[in-house]
Amino acid sequence: MLQLGSELWFPPPEHFGEDGLVAFGGDLSPARLLLAYERGIFPWSAPEDPLLWWCPDPRAVIKPEEVKVSKSMRNVLNQSRFTVTFDEDFRGVMQGCANRPEEGTWITEDFIEAYLTLHELGFAHSVETWDGEGELVGGLYGVSLGSCFFGESMFARASNASKVAFITLARELQTWGFDCIDCQIMNPHLESLGADHLPREEFLTMLEGFLQKDTRRGRWSRSNPSAE
Repeated sequence: MLQLGSELWFPPPEHFGEDGLVAFGGDLSPARLLLAYERGIFPWSAPEDPLLWWCPDPRAVIKPEEVKVSKSMRNVLNQSRFTVTFDEDFRGVMQGCANRPEEGTWITEDFIEAYLTLHELGFAHSVETWDGEGELVGGLYGVSLGSCFFGESMFARASNASKVAFITLARELQTWGFDCIDCQIMNPHLESLGADHLPREEFLTMLEGFLQKDTRRGRWSRSNPSAE
């Protein structure tokens, strides 16, 4: 496993570990984070560990137009129980994702500040789900480059709140011409929404094409009162 120093670089894919581990060390500067995402790499480590960088094989991905919406979720969306907004409370979403006392989290204050900087630069975005009382009850955040949205984490304090955020985001990404939502690592929640596996080599090849596309990044800041 390679150690990163102050130089801005990552090893090429042929040196990525079979377990998905790419390197350790370095920092969470905007330049390094953006270079990582361009190479299909993301940071993920326990607070007590050194900073770890990953590119798993296989990769969990989903096309925006192929997100599964169950009959029960269609009912939730049609009931307009939630208001969905984009980029209204990025910090609140990251703090919601980090607040997992039973599970633990990699989203330390350093991560929050680093991604807030990416957000201010226009690369990181959040989707918020609000209840009828105006309380933030769910959401997700990630990084947008080219026609790929790299999903980082999601949370829910109310039933289906994160799914509403994800489905609403997927529908918008489809209209904006996005090709892929990178889900990184599969879990039952993502699988239920339609995520599938891609071999790492295939994902990295496709990513090169996604990064060449110009999408409507300027349309992120908006609200969707009905979440339909």
